[in-house]
Formats: sequence, structure tokens, C-alpha cells
Amino acid sequence: MAGRINDEDVKAVRDAVPIDAVVSEYLQLRNAGGGNLKGLCPFHDEKSPSFQVSPSKGFFHCFGCQEGGDTITFVMKIDHLSFSEAVERLAGQAGITLRYEEGGYNPSHQRGERIRLVEAHKIAAEWYAEQLATSPEADTGRVFLAERGFDQAAAVHFGVGYSPQGWDHLTRFLRGKGFTDKEILLSGLAQEGRRGPIDRFRGRLMWPIRDIGGEVVGFGARKLYEADNGPKYLNTPDTAIYKKSHVLYGIDLAKKDIAKSSRAVVVEGYTDVMACHLAGVTTAIATCGTAFGGDHIKILRRLLMDNGSARVIFTFDGDAAGQKAALRAFEDDQKFAAETYIAIAPDGMDPCDLRLAKGDEAVADLVEPRTPLFEFALRQIVARYDLDTPAGRAAALDEAAPVVARIKNSGAQHEVAVQLAGMLGILDTQFVVKRVAQLARWARDRGGKGPAPDRHQQASQQYASAQPSAAPRGPALNLRNPVFATERELLKLALQRPELVSPAFDAYGADEFTAPPYAAVRMAIQDAGGAELGVADPQDYLVKVREAAPDDAVRAMVTELAVEAIMLRRAVDEPYAGAQLVTVRRRAVERRIRDITSQLTRLGTQGDPARLAAVQNELWVLQQYDQTLREHGAAAL
Repeated sequence: MAGRINDEDVKAVRDAVPIDAVVSEYLQLRNAGGGNLKGLCPFHDEKSPSFQVSPSKGFFHCFGCQEGGDTITFVMKIDHLSFSEAVERLAGQAGITLRYEEGGYNPSHQRGERIRLVEAHKIAAEWYAEQLATSPEADTGRVFLAERGFDQAAAVHFGVGYSPQGWDHLTRFLRGKGFTDKEILLSGLAQEGRRGPIDRFRGRLMWPIRDIGGEVVGFGARKLYEADNGPKYLNTPDTAIYKKSHVLYGIDLAKKDIAKSSRAVVVEGYTDVMACHLAGVTTAIATCGTAFGGDHIKILRRLLMDNGSARVIFTFDGDAAGQKAALRAFEDDQKFAAETYIAIAPDGMDPCDLRLAKGDEAVADLVEPRTPLFEFALRQIVARYDLDTPAGRAAALDEAAPVVARIKNSGAQHEVAVQLAGMLGILDTQFVVKRVAQLARWARDRGGKGPAPDRHQQASQQYASAQPSAAPRGPALNLRNPVFATERELLKLALQRPELVSPAFDAYGADEFTAPPYAAVRMAIQDAGGAELGVADPQDYLVKVREAAPDDAVRAMVTELAVEAIMLRRAVDEPYAGAQLVTVRRRAVERRIRDITSQLTRLGTQGDPARLAAVQNELWVLQQYDQTLREHGAAAL
């Protein structure tokens, strides 16, 4: 059993280490007046700072959760240490040698477990760094770093090291420093082998992972040799001092600048953190082998103070995995009071590759032209749908609207809903705004579980059916509906009186017929040789059209249209046929104009000048053509 620490030494530690200096290692403190400081409490979630520190008295207190105490109490609670472990850590920082009432003079076996594990990691980090700097075997690691633009000074700054390829080099070194096999195994630096502990990391580049207080608590190890059958990156397993969801690589180096600038840049890897810091982006951090999540947010919130100007910028690869990571980050977006953004480098390069290819300025510029994370997430959703059709826009709305409805701030929710309408090209902005508000209300009524599925589907059908270009689908399709009357009439003319519509009819596309059965008949006519065949060979024309039909249903429709009376009491003539041709064409042009207008609305939110100009030109051409059809009729075909 460890002896009790001498009371005079405890007092000396308490007096030697200012409480504000210790607390500032974990959260941002600001002036609270009266000589006190305030910040967001690290022991419970809060939006407004109720955690206060009194440097003159050496105490802290949270008026929200009632936690309080002195410097030692704070360290015990924040790092889950025993009293002795907290005193030992602070004594080490202050350079105070502790005396013990029982058992003599602080032998290593009397120290707390956590202190022992932290000390083992500190010694291991120094040993790995020495191997990288001096070992001939580590040349592979030095080349790896050099190829990525990192020299020896950079390796020293970030504490990068090298683990030799042997089975137990580090294990034997730690034994020589007085650590037991049990401690070495508990630290995660070794694992059980057939004949005892063996090094967990062998033949790898080593990045020390530090907690927010600067203590080494784990390692990230990168594979260097093809013969290594392990994963590309191998991290320390969860231990008493290391939980991968509770640490951020680089936080020890970035925390002061994050607090000072109210900005954090989240990158994906250790070399990306290095590249950013060396390029002047000293607020860069990364997760350690896990997705960015709620516990990481808690760390940043304490540093950012959740003020209105705080910003968190995520840099993810432009590939599918990077996009997926960004969407995962967006799921936790509402846990931030800070504004969240995403930055993707040209050609999908990560910051390390970007620095190597284009220099430090390119890395610094990467995090400046930012896209709001919500906008990126919504664009990823809507990109999966065909926004040129009402059904596609409706389906995209169904998936995207619940995302917007999750935004808690009603003003921001309304603004994003308006932007969503622009992305989708839905001209009725209020329809989208009301839809989002309705979903938010349903979610509140159902305890945050979201809207009922049947109502959700109802809304998309409501939008799709309200659009003039939407073609009814399924068995309920009524082909004699007046909406399709002109299309039906034109097909009857093409089958019964092809000489009246040829050759203009043969230039019509299947997409100019909004009912799918009519589009299929149009394709059968085309595959048979067109209306021109009906003029040249009227005897075999219908037979060939029927043969060209893809199935019995289309053949039956061809027969039906070929024998059905044309809807004109007087003799059918060219003016009547021309009127049908013009009406079908004008409706197709009007649909295209609506789609182009929708595209312009979407492009207005994207800011691509070249694309915008091309679409505007297409719209102008269509409008001129529509006017010509109105003025000149069939002569304009």
C-alpha cells in the first residue's frame, strides 16, 4: 500500500500550482468580474458559462451542477484520479518531491496506477522518438516522413517516433525502468505473447497521442513494411488512461489557439494535423481511429466557449468515405453552438498532399472558402435524385426536409428551408418552409422521434401531384384525362392519317408524351419507320407498328388508337392536325422552361457563373421558340 502523502507537501503542491493555470488546460476562461474567471463547466453540459474560478482563493465552483473544490479536487474530477494520483501529477508539474508518512520515500511501486501508466507512455514516447532520430533501422520511417514534406525538426515538434521490428524491445526497456509486466500490459504498450508480453507496436511510425493536459496517453502507429499483416493504422486499445472517443490528436498543441481564435479545424489524420500546423493552421486537430462524435464535441465546446462567432471547420476527402464522414459529423451538428463548415481541397487532396503539391499557402487557403456543413449535407442528399422531374424533387424534399427540421433555432431553420427550396428548384418556397415547420412540430409532439411515415409520404405526393409536368403513375392512370387528350389525339392522327402530321411528327421525342403508354406507342411508331412509312406504305404501316411494340399492352394500345374515332365532327384536315402538333410541342417546351427555371433557382445558390450563363441562354432560346409557336403555329415546326 502506498503511504499517506505528507500534509506539508500537499499544501506545498496546492500553493505551487495556480488553479486558473490548471483549469485553463481544459477549458477557456474569461473575465467574470471581481477577480474571478468563468467558463463552460466540464462536468455537465451547458450553453451559458456557470463555472467560476477564483485564483485568489484557489477554488472553483459551478453554479449549475454544484461541483466545486480546490486545484487537487479539479484534477481528481476531470481526469478521474485518486487523491494521491492528483497530488503526484501536480507535484511532478511543480517539481516538488513528495514525502510519504508510511513506507518511506516515494518508491515507484507506491504510485497510483494511472500515474504509472502515464509515466510508462511518457518514457515510451521518448524512447520511440530516440529510435527515429538515431536508429539505422528507422531510415524507412525517416524516408516516409521526408516524402510527405516533414523534416527532423517537424518530427521532434510532434514527438513522432519509431518502434523497432523486434518482438520485445520496448518491453525490455520498460522493465529496465522498473515497470512490471502487469503495468506494461495494462498500458496497452504490450500484449500477451506465448512466452510473455511482446511489444504491441513493431516496425511502425509512432505518433504520441496526448490528452488536453499534455500527457501522453496512447499512440497511433502507421505501417511501414509490406510484411506487416496488421492494419494500416494501429491505435492503442482502450485502457485506464486512453479512450479513443475522448481524445483528439493535436489538442495539446492547438488548444490555446483554438480558445484564442474561437476556431477549430478538424482533419482526418496525424499527417494532416502536422501539415496544417506547419502551414500556420495551428488550430488543427484529428480524431484517433474513430468518427468525430459527441465526446469530441464536449472537448471543443469547453475551448470554444460556444460563443456566437465560434467556428468549426471539417476537412474531409472528396471521396465517398469522406462524404460519409462529413454526414456523420453533421448528425452531431446541433450539439454545437458554433457554426460548422466543411472544406474539401481541389482534386480531393487531404491537407498533407495539398501542402506537398502546392505549398503552405494552399493549406491555409483551404479552410477559408468554407461551405456550411448543413449545406454540404443537404447537397449530398439532393444529388441522389433527378431534380429535373417533379417526382425527383418531391423525393429529395422528403429526405432533406427532416434534416432541416432538426435545426433547433427557428430563425436558422426557416433560412435553411428557403435555401433547400432553392437547391431543389421548387419555386413555391413557402411550401418547403411549411413542410419543414410541420416536420419539426411533429417531431416535438412525438418526443423527437420524427414524423409519422404515412404523413411524410403524403407530403411528397402532394408536391408531385401539384406539378403540371407530373404524369400520374400506376394503375390509377386515366388515359382519357383531358391532360392527355391532345397527346392521344396526335397519336391517333399519326396512326390513322400520317400524311397530315408527317414529317413534323417524326421529330417529336418520346419525352414529349407525358403518359408512359403514349410514350411507348410513340417509340413503336419510330421503331417501325415513323409516320413517313405510313405515307409511303399505308398498307403495312400498322402491322409494322404493332410488330415494333415491346409487349402486348403496347400492341393493344396501338390497335385502340388506330380504330378510335378522331375527336372532330367535321372532316379532319391539316389545320386540325397542325393544332395538335403545336399544342403537344408547346406543352413540352413549357415543361422544359419550368425545369430550366428550377435549375436557375438551384444554380443561384451554387454560384457557377459559366453554368448559370449556359442555362440562362437555353431558357432564352426556349422562350423565343415558344413565342414563335404561339405566333406562327405549325409553320414554326
